[in-house]
Amino acid sequence: MAALAQLRVVDPANPVLSRDDEHHLRDVLRARVGEEIVVTDGEGRWSICEVRDSSLRVLVGPERDERGEEITLYLAPLKGDRSEWAVAKATELGISRVVPLVSERLSVKFRGETRDKIVARWRRIGAEAAGQCRRTYDIVIDDPVAVADVPAEVAVCDMGGGGDWRAVRSVAIGPEGGFAPTEWGSARRVLALGPTVLRAETAAICAATVLAFSAGGWGFTVDPGELR
Repeated sequence: MAALAQLRVVDPANPVLSRDDEHHLRDVLRARVGEEIVVTDGEGRWSICEVRDSSLRVLVGPERDERGEEITLYLAPLKGDRSEWAVAKATELGISRVVPLVSERLSVKFRGETRDKIVARWRRIGAEAAGQCRRTYDIVIDDPVAVADVPAEVAVCDMGGGGDWRAVRSVAIGPEGGFAPTEWGSARRVLALGPTVLRAETAAICAATVLAFSAGGWGFTVDPGELR
């Protein structure tokens, strides 16, 4: 965690930076010889390396982190940069996968070239956030899916939903106007995110936090009785 930066490489045992990362390390971060960085392949393998004049020297590793339980956030694109902010924070919290969700009430254009640019932007932001928060497994940004194609086990977050989040590992967050009344059908599990109306990006972070905490791996536990 005290390392100067975390950067991507193909092989943490023989770390070679891309031209862009080499520039970022030496010209932007102004890394000095002897400083330490972390390199990872995005699949759980990582090493601690020492910066040399024109290369990296492995000090520790390569090691492999255990992959946690997969948790997924289905997120409808939002206006402005709020989706990007939500993707970055979901990455920091440990969400495994984000799926762009095509809903009836989308308030942004999300088709054709515009859709492709938005998804590409989410992927870049996820990759940057993964390095900043020192996660060694990349977040996956999937191709967009329509509500009708979302698997049955995915719960929906909406006002009036239930409060039992046990065993929930994937949820869907709607656009600014919420989901259409009949968009999901009556059989879909609906969960609440508290007693107040949340902005869509706030709901995304709240849901991501509950998912990540429930999946474990944060290093602490809470007796549910203590929360009453």
